[in-house]
Amino acid sequence: MASPWIKALRLRTLPLAWACLTMGAALAHVWGVFDWGIYVLSLLTAFSLQIASNLANDYGDAVSGLDGAHRQGPARTVQAGLITKAQMKSAILVACLAALFFGLWLVYRALLDWVTIVVFVTIGLISIAAALKYTMGKNPYGYSGWGDLFVLIFFGWVGVGGSFYLYFGGWTWAVFLPASSLGLLAVAVLNVNNIRDIESDRLSGKYSIPVRIGRARAVVYHGFLLFSALALLIIFAWMSAFAYQQYLFVLAAPLLVKNFLAVRATHEPMALDPYLKQMALATLLVVVLFVIGILL
Repeated sequence: MASPWIKALRLRTLPLAWACLTMGAALAHVWGVFDWGIYVLSLLTAFSLQIASNLANDYGDAVSGLDGAHRQGPARTVQAGLITKAQMKSAILVACLAALFFGLWLVYRALLDWVTIVVFVTIGLISIAAALKYTMGKNPYGYSGWGDLFVLIFFGWVGVGGSFYLYFGGWTWAVFLPASSLGLLAVAVLNVNNIRDIESDRLSGKYSIPVRIGRARAVVYHGFLLFSALALLIIFAWMSAFAYQQYLFVLAAPLLVKNFLAVRATHEPMALDPYLKQMALATLLVVVLFVIGILL
């Protein structure tokens, strides 16, 4: 049996953090400003933040008591009594301090001006707060339908666009397109999870987007996320006038279509689990093919 801490860390969520920072790094390489030090430190910062969010999610679900017997996904370790609340709070603190340490080192390594350093430190503190507030504290935004927006912001605009800024020392609006694309794909991963949990969330008083708009509209929303993500990458490739290999990411389109059709056709909650994993893997494949395409 896996250690309760391995379950609580939910390491399977880290590849999405890797994907957004690798996309930002690849874009920086195209602009001739890639730096290995910034890349490694950005990964360490993002992984620490993701782990802090996962642990806080575990703790928050247990403290709120909302999941209970209705939960469809994997059991939370604190709720199951495998890890105490005190132990989890200590682990969350360690993860947050690690994120702060690596984040400060990152902005120092990037040699930014003081105004930009203050901006990035502020973004870092907001990121830590967002990681904790997802299911912890009063009125956690993960329970009120705001999770999609925060995923778009932090896995898309901050993760890709912010990391690109650290290399480039500035901004170009072209980066907004792939950043938004990856953010939308990350939202799609969350959306499959929320469609799976729609009945249990409704019973528990969680108001995710699928709970608010209903399953049928949530499936349409899922299709919109996938189509828009692909369209933004196509527009970026066309605007950038790269060679044909820039369109390699299109090879992942059948997987996205398959995911959409499966989510639409599958009504049994636990039967959606494989498609949650497939959505995450399809997102990684899109990023890998996109990165290969712009680096060739």
